[in-house]
Amino acid sequence: MSFAITDLEQLQTEHPEWQMELVEGKIIVMGPSDYESEEIGTRLSTFLNIWVMSRKLGRVTGSSAGFILPKIEEGDLERRNLRAPDVSFVRADRLKKTKRDFVELVPDLMVEIKSKSDRIKPLEEKIELFLQLGSTVGILIDPDKLTVTVYRLNQAPVVMQNGDTLTLPDLLPGWELAVSELWPPEFE
Repeated sequence: MSFAITDLEQLQTEHPEWQMELVEGKIIVMGPSDYESEEIGTRLSTFLNIWVMSRKLGRVTGSSAGFILPKIEEGDLERRNLRAPDVSFVRADRLKKTKRDFVELVPDLMVEIKSKSDRIKPLEEKIELFLQLGSTVGILIDPDKLTVTVYRLNQAPVVMQNGDTLTLPDLLPGWELAVSELWPPEFE
C-alpha cells in the first residue's frame, strides 16, 4: 500500500503526538531523539536564529517542520515525499510569509543530527536527496565522533571538528560558529 500526504495528514489528526515523515509512499513514525542530539539541534537553531532574525534573512525551524519535496516521477507513478530535517533554514525571499501548513519547498540549509540509534548511511542519503532537489548546504552532526560534515552538491564533503569554525558564506555571509559550541556543556 502506498500512502499520500493526505493520508499522513489524516494520521496526524488522529495521532497529533506522533512525528512522521512520508518517504516513497511509506509513512515512517519517528521516535523521539535522545536528549543530547535534541540539545545540539536546539543549540544550533539558537545560534542560527540569533544571526538570521536580527538581519531578517529568513526562517529557522526545528525537527517538526515538514517540507513537501518536489515530485519524484517513476514511470506513471507520481509520489511526493514529506521530510523533516532536524534543523532547517529558508531564505526570506523564498518564504516571505510563514504558513500554517507543510511548505512545498526545499530548505536552503538542512541539518541532520545523528541520534544514538541512527545509522550514518540513511542520514547521508537524506542529505544527498535534499541537495539534489535544491538545498544549497546539508550538514551532518555526529555527536559520537564530535564531527560536523558539510555537504554541497557535486563537492567532496568537508569534515570539521573541535578547533574548526563552521561558516556558510553562500547562505549566511559573516556568520561563524566554533564547532565546539555545538556540544552541550558540562556543569559542575
